[in-house]
Amino acid sequence: MKNMLRYIAVAAILALGGGIVAEAQPGRRFYIDAGWQFNGTFGNGFVKNASGWGAYAEGGYYILPRIAAGAFLSYNTNNEYIPRHTTVYPDGSALTTDANNSLFQLPFGATLRYRLGWKTFQPYAEAKVGANYSREYTYYPTIAARDSQWGFYISPEIGFTWHPFYKSNFGFQLAVYYSYATNRSEAFGLNGINNAGFKLGVSF
Repeated sequence: MKNMLRYIAVAAILALGGGIVAEAQPGRRFYIDAGWQFNGTFGNGFVKNASGWGAYAEGGYYILPRIAAGAFLSYNTNNEYIPRHTTVYPDGSALTTDANNSLFQLPFGATLRYRLGWKTFQPYAEAKVGANYSREYTYYPTIAARDSQWGFYISPEIGFTWHPFYKSNFGFQLAVYYSYATNRSEAFGLNGINNAGFKLGVSF
């Protein structure tokens, strides 16, 4: 009888311990984040302004409790007004007018995320690698010029997701990032594209 009580007590302790371990583990092994992206370009002579014309979506699967692999897609459009000025072309012709420069970017690729925890507040660091499609426009009052190209894209990011609702994967995301793309355009004087910005969104 004593042995049986001992076995029952040991089994209860193991069951309780297993429940505690199970409770400490992350819930779903995947995540989906999406929202608004604010982006600024710098280090080029074409468009230097920051803009809120952007959005992003990404998802991943935690192959280990803290490490996830996934995919991402985002876009940004940055615009800059050029006051009236005279441009002299190589053939000697000249044009005096104002203009609007516009830079559209569409990066996509793979992500690798490391999260510091899996409770309500989840800070993380992430690396993105992929391709970047960009298109440049210069709008004049009566005509427009454009160019487009592909480049290699890389981006480090840090941020957090906050899941305030009990037993729910719904939450909110805030992150800041830097990115560099190798896109080049002789026509518009681009030799690589540097970006920096922040993201506000929801997490599932």
